[in-house]
Amino acid sequence: MIMSINFPQFSRNSKGTLPGRDHEVRRLSLLPLVAAVVATLAVGTAHAQTPMVIEGGFVYTADEHGNSISAIDLATTRVTTTPIPISPHNVQITTDGTRLLAVGAPVTDGHGHSHGGATHDAGETKGRLLVFDAAFLAKGPVGEISVGAHPAHVVPGPDGRRAFVTNAGDNTVSVVDLARMSVVKTIATGRYPHGLRISPNGREVYVANVQDGSLSVIDTNSLTEVARIPVGTTPVQVGFTPNGGRVYVSLRDENRVAVVDTASRTLIGTIEVGRNPIQVHATPDGRFVYAANQGTDAEPADTVSVISVAAGRVIDTIRTGKGAHGVSLSDDGAVVLVTNIVDSTVSVIDTATRRVLTTFAVGRGPNGVTYRSMPR
Repeated sequence: MIMSINFPQFSRNSKGTLPGRDHEVRRLSLLPLVAAVVATLAVGTAHAQTPMVIEGGFVYTADEHGNSISAIDLATTRVTTTPIPISPHNVQITTDGTRLLAVGAPVTDGHGHSHGGATHDAGETKGRLLVFDAAFLAKGPVGEISVGAHPAHVVPGPDGRRAFVTNAGDNTVSVVDLARMSVVKTIATGRYPHGLRISPNGREVYVANVQDGSLSVIDTNSLTEVARIPVGTTPVQVGFTPNGGRVYVSLRDENRVAVVDTASRTLIGTIEVGRNPIQVHATPDGRFVYAANQGTDAEPADTVSVISVAAGRVIDTIRTGKGAHGVSLSDDGAVVLVTNIVDSTVSVIDTATRRVLTTFAVGRGPNGVTYRSMPR
């Protein structure tokens, strides 16, 4: 069943599944790609929001608790939620925007793990990487690849030929050939590898190892771990600055974000943020890093910390929804997309004003999030 939510148009963890800009507004140049967003949203009780104008494009969320992917068309403000055969923890668009990658554990008969009925225990089942045509999710996956136990995140290589998947249950990263739809290499990492991102030059993948407080650095040519960097307690995700000179790492249980110099591969500082930060993402101009603060199961947090790269500290805090978790940005950096796991919503933040433009209701327990620009 496909569920659609239509909004009026105008003129134009918790600890989750883990264990233990300033810039000028350039809306006029985007008129062919924008639409006014007016939403009456269900977050507790429905409330109306002021019409806002945002860039077109598509936002995809991994609805882990609902075994689905939600697609938000920012140009029409339509949300379509499509059931899939895994409990997805993360989604990622490929560089060319044609494929959507989703990773997670297969959906069981309801007797497995409480997260959407999927089994996450290491050794019980292998995870899956699903490959979709991004424009036709309802047709189902065009490819399905068996990866390791408890897959967490996926990133595509810069040329689109490969994808890298963290297997938290196996302490490995699977290297997937997307043309052959098969795993071509398995790389050992630190304990409980989770979030990962590829360097801007495409030469390295940095992997956050939750249980041993380190980052694994993988060479994308040799497909080997070439370094392991200690960073702090429970690193969850990493985010590169656009020039690749620094990596920002969320330290969930320290309420901090670590800063790593990639040239020396050393920790050069930490920054206090909100409670239990999860995903982090730098703006395309390299001036700011956004960190989503999820809080705990008992006390979910609902904030995003805005870090100034130059100042090395938080300069603003934005309130989104309960369980703020995933972070992505539009290609021009005009908006930040944040998933709120507890509220089952996505907040759209204007980076010029640093306030929430609008909020979309999506499938249950949205975790990972990714942005796809409008087709040219």
